[in-house]
Amino acid sequence: MVKQKHVSLEYGQEVIHSATKRLSATPGVYRMLGCDGEILYVGKAKSLKKRVYSYTLIEKLPNRLKRMVAETKSMEFVQTHTEVEALLLESNLIKKFKPRFNVLLRDDKSFPFIALTAQKEFPQIKKHRGAKLKDVEYFGPFASAGAVNRTITALQRAFMIRNCSDSYYNARKRPCLQYHIKRCTAPCVGYVSQLDYEDQIQGARQFLSGNNRQVQDQLIEKMQQASDNMEFELAARFRDRIRALTSIQSNQDINAHHLKDADVIGMELNEKGISCIQVFFFRGGYNCGNHAFFPKHDQDTEPDIILAAFIAQFYENKPLPREILVSHLPHEKTLLEQALNEMTGQKVTIRKPQRGEGKRIIEFASRNAKEALKRRDVESIGQKKIMDKIVELFDLDQPLQRIEVYDNSHISGEHMVGAMIVATPQGFQKKSYRKFNIKQAGKADDYGMMREVLNRRFKRAIQETETYINENPNEDHSKVSDWPDLILIDGGKGQLNVAIEVLSELNILNDVKVAAISKGPDRHAGREVIHQIDKKPLMLSAKDPILHYLQRVRDEAHRFAIGAHRQKRQKNLISSPLDDVPGIGAKRKKALLYHFGSAKEVKRAGIEDLQKVEGISKAVALKIYNYFHDKSDETF
Repeated sequence: MVKQKHVSLEYGQEVIHSATKRLSATPGVYRMLGCDGEILYVGKAKSLKKRVYSYTLIEKLPNRLKRMVAETKSMEFVQTHTEVEALLLESNLIKKFKPRFNVLLRDDKSFPFIALTAQKEFPQIKKHRGAKLKDVEYFGPFASAGAVNRTITALQRAFMIRNCSDSYYNARKRPCLQYHIKRCTAPCVGYVSQLDYEDQIQGARQFLSGNNRQVQDQLIEKMQQASDNMEFELAARFRDRIRALTSIQSNQDINAHHLKDADVIGMELNEKGISCIQVFFFRGGYNCGNHAFFPKHDQDTEPDIILAAFIAQFYENKPLPREILVSHLPHEKTLLEQALNEMTGQKVTIRKPQRGEGKRIIEFASRNAKEALKRRDVESIGQKKIMDKIVELFDLDQPLQRIEVYDNSHISGEHMVGAMIVATPQGFQKKSYRKFNIKQAGKADDYGMMREVLNRRFKRAIQETETYINENPNEDHSKVSDWPDLILIDGGKGQLNVAIEVLSELNILNDVKVAAISKGPDRHAGREVIHQIDKKPLMLSAKDPILHYLQRVRDEAHRFAIGAHRQKRQKNLISSPLDDVPGIGAKRKKALLYHFGSAKEVKRAGIEDLQKVEGISKAVALKIYNYFHDKSDETF
């Protein structure tokens, strides 16, 4: 449901016009703020005064910006030294606040790398995702974990490098399976010298750096020498390694021998104004895969604006290549290049190839973007049909916009957690997921847990709604932002009755539909039963797409609940009684545990013994002593 907002084009224009009076002609970033301080738009300007003033010229604005001006209630500004700084700050703020009127990169995932732990005598090859560490060489990024895994497997066949963890490596007394299937030379048990292993590492390093032809030539030469010396078994091993390297290259969708370190970005817009951006990663002339993005923007946004916003946001937290090939030149290309140069400390070039291999690759990327748009369009049509059928199944009064699915998780009543996930016609809305640490329900009381979760969720929703009504008495309150159209409970008739009781007590049962979905006989998937108020239980066909959708959202709630339960259980496993002592932070806690060995020994220690610990004064020692001896009945 969408909250109705009071809008006035004249009022917004006056707010912006007043703001220009206190602005100077310096670079900076501005924010348009709407009701309740919502950030509507973040923009950058070479001259704040001129840029902001342009929003008062209503007749020259497109409809999208007119809507934004009409919702504007106030503005905020940050001055910067240069326009490049303003562009970088703008990108950071857009990613942080995700304003409705900006072009947004919605799927901003991190990408995996291949890592060589170069600081060890016998380095390990592994997949890495996240912050980079010192003394580790990284190659990538790769578009997916699958691409990394396939490449590592091929590199192991070619160069026989270990991929085991350090703890596993140090504990080995004899070779593991990797040695026997010829993917490792077993440095753990001394089957290979450090010098020979370094040759293996150097070969992998050269290949990942783009010198694959040189590496293959060396292996071919060694194979020929072994064959000439009648060492046919050794020659066969070199042959298998050459085949492994060839397999990496032969599985490429497209090769670019002249692109050593570049990203290729192809963009397509369909007739509905929806865009897809395909990014291909090339490192060392090797295609590391591609990923499709569907940025959020208005239908009338120009391609160069979309691409400029995408590039600025995409590379804010990702390694930059030396060259970016694009299908459309981005808006303010030169300024964008300057910003990227400042981010990476090296020259980054953005160009649109007009001929040759570069143009061929751009056309390939654009075709992939076009095909991805077609697939998404087909999926959205199928999704809409399913939504319409769900509306019919549950007798909803209006199109379905928000489903909330609830589930609980615990083990014999320990670490009880409730979970709520949100599904919309666009997919799962993960930013709206909520977990509830159960505080009142008895152990293993599933009904009590569901009652507590629903009470907490909707009491808060009612309170927020009433607050909004009191603060905005003249606005239309027929709809409020985050109320569901359908509540789906993972459970049977009992859980449904609990939900009905809670919603009735809160006097909102008539405002929202509620149903429960339980597993059928023997908990067999495909025989789920749907329970509704005043209706007979319904079992849909195992091939019904509505059932498949309900199973998917139910399983997502189950997954999220189990994940929340595991997090709570893990946190409790590593918690310490020292966490609750006033004035004891992480540093003092570490010092106490290091000195005494356990929290139990800290409890037993006298005041003088506590003072012997670095950072523990007499006052702090007295506080620790009193805390534990006031709670002498606790066990550790």
